[in-house]
Amino acid sequence: MTDEAKTDAGSVAAADTAERPSAIPADEMARLTDEIVGAIKTVYDPEIPSDIYELGLIYKVDIDDDRAVKIDMTLTTPNCPSAAELPAQVENAVAAVPGVREAKVTIVWDPPWDPSRMSDEARTELNMW
Repeated sequence: MTDEAKTDAGSVAAADTAERPSAIPADEMARLTDEIVGAIKTVYDPEIPSDIYELGLIYKVDIDDDRAVKIDMTLTTPNCPSAAELPAQVENAVAAVPGVREAKVTIVWDPPWDPSRMSDEARTELNMW
């Protein structure tokens, strides 16, 4: 995962705040962000021993003022055998975070995933140096 992609997912409030002030206090937004990322990191691709966040499959996370969370994610391939289950696992994990009203995942294919999106942690875990 590139630093830019991690920043997008890791600082959910930044882009939203630049457009308009959030109704969610900054400290609460920081807590939600950290806990949402932590929840996403509990979801693993069953064929790859690394979580989907570190694999770089999460492209965007938005937290609305009403605490609905919208997540854009991709899969390693359009033919991924886990295409039906991974989005539901992400939705369930994020919806379980205290303070989240609901979570909705949208699968996106642009840009296509490639191994350059993986974090150093995932590369180390998968021995891909």
